[in-house]
Amino acid sequence: MTRRLISSGSPFEAEVGYSRAVVQGDWCFMAGVTGFDYTTMTLPDTIAAQARQCFVTIDSVLNDAGFTRADIVRVTHYVTDRALVDELKPVLSEHLGTIRPAATMVIADLMTPEMLYEIEVTAFQG
Repeated sequence: MTRRLISSGSPFEAEVGYSRAVVQGDWCFMAGVTGFDYTTMTLPDTIAAQARQCFVTIDSVLNDAGFTRADIVRVTHYVTDRALVDELKPVLSEHLGTIRPAATMVIADLMTPEMLYEIEVTAFQG
């Protein structure tokens, strides 16, 4: 079974020793994605904007891996503050509402105080 590593080009991947995604057979396991925009090297201010940027990255990685958003079967959401969840919900509904993967949401600190949201994605084709 072929194992393929996918990089987003972030220098953090090499520093910490991880891949943006690992494709193994019919599975694509994506590392946590934050709202960091690698084109502009910026992080949006709001959780909604960060989440939208997460889906730009997710779609790009899935495409590189030969998957689509419809292949997503599991997500884990990390939110820094319960008070932000209501602002996040419409974005999640827009991007995952028809797919409805198995999901978990955790309230937790992230790498920097500016990061408000992170999402892990698992996709399957089979």
